[in-house]
Amino acid sequence: MTRRPGLSARLKLTISYAAFLMLAGAVMLAVVRVSLLRYVPDNDQGLLGIAPNRYLLVRVFAPSAATALGFLLVFGVLGGWLLAGRMLAPLTKIADAARLAAHGSLTHRIRLTGPSDEFRELADVFDTMLERLESQVGEQQRFAANASHELRTPLAISQAILDVAGKDPTYPRDELVERLRTVNTRAIDLTEALLLLSRSDRRHFTREPVDLSLIAEEAAETLLPLAERRRITLDVTGEPVHATGSAALLLRMVTNLVQNAIVHNVPGGTVTVHTERRRYTSALRVENTGRPLPPELVPTLTEPFQRGTGRTRTDEHDGVGLGLAIVHSIVRAHDGMLELQPRPAGGLLVTVRLPTRR
Repeated sequence: MTRRPGLSARLKLTISYAAFLMLAGAVMLAVVRVSLLRYVPDNDQGLLGIAPNRYLLVRVFAPSAATALGFLLVFGVLGGWLLAGRMLAPLTKIADAARLAAHGSLTHRIRLTGPSDEFRELADVFDTMLERLESQVGEQQRFAANASHELRTPLAISQAILDVAGKDPTYPRDELVERLRTVNTRAIDLTEALLLLSRSDRRHFTREPVDLSLIAEEAAETLLPLAERRRITLDVTGEPVHATGSAALLLRMVTNLVQNAIVHNVPGGTVTVHTERRRYTSALRVENTGRPLPPELVPTLTEPFQRGTGRTRTDEHDGVGLGLAIVHSIVRAHDGMLELQPRPAGGLLVTVRLPTRR
C-alpha cells in the first residue's frame, strides 16, 4: 500500500524537543520581565533620579533575551536530533529485523541489550515471534517434502507394477489387481490422513460434549480383532470423563493411540486404556508393553512421517507415519496436552489431558 511521504519520527521528536525548549525559555524570560520590570518606574528620571528607567532596561534586556532564545533553538534542534536518534535506535533494529523477515530470512534475532524497558520488551517479543515462525515454517517445509515423498511412493509402485505386467503377457491378472488394490488403499489412507491432519490444525469442527470413556470403549471394540490376531490383551478401565470437542476427531485420536499400542508391541503383550478425572482436566492414558525405546527418540514420534520402529515395516498395518502426528494435532486443537513417556520395561505410556467440560 502506497502512502504519501511524511516527516520521520526522529524529525518529529526533534521539532517537539526544540519547540518545548523554546517555549520553556520564552516563559522564563517573560516571568523575569514581568517580575522585575514591574517595579521599575517608567519615567525619564528613573528610580530616585539615579537608576535607569523601564525603557532603557527593556532595550538592554531585549537583545540578550533574543540571543538566549536563539541559543535555545540551536541547542534544542541539535540536542533533540541526537537524543531522538539515541531513543529510536532500538526501533531501527526492530525495523531491520522485520525487513529481513519480510524477505524470508527468519534466522536473524535482535537480541537487544540494556535495561528492561518498553523497547527491550518489544524486541524480546519480536524475537520470540521469529523463533516460532522459523520453527513452524521449517516444520511445514519438512512436512511438505515428506508428504510429497510418501505420496510419490505408491504412484511409483503402481507404475512399476503396470510396466512389469505390460511387458509380461503371462503376468497373473488376479495378482496384478490385488497388488494395485493394496497400493491404492495405502495412497487413499495417506491422503485421508493428510486431510484429517489439515482439518484438525485449522480447528474447523463443531464442539460438543464427549464422554472419553465411551470413545475408548468404541475404539477398543473396533481394534479387538487386530489385538486377538496379534495375541495382545486389550483392557479398558477407568471412569466416565467428559470433554468438549469433536467426537469424530477424538475417536480417531484414541483409535490411533490404541492401534499404535497394538502394532508396536510384542506377542503376548498388553495394552491398557484408562480414563480418569483429574483437577480441571479429563485424562486418557494408553499404555503398552513392547521393546524399550531410546529416550531421545520419544520427542520425535509426534513429528509427521516418523515411526518408532523404523521405516521397514511391510505388513498390512504398516502406518504412513502420521498416527501420532494426527494425535498431537487433535490434542492441540482441543487445547489439551500430550505426554509421551517410555516405560523402563519397554513400551510407551501416552497421556492425553483435555480441559474438563464445564
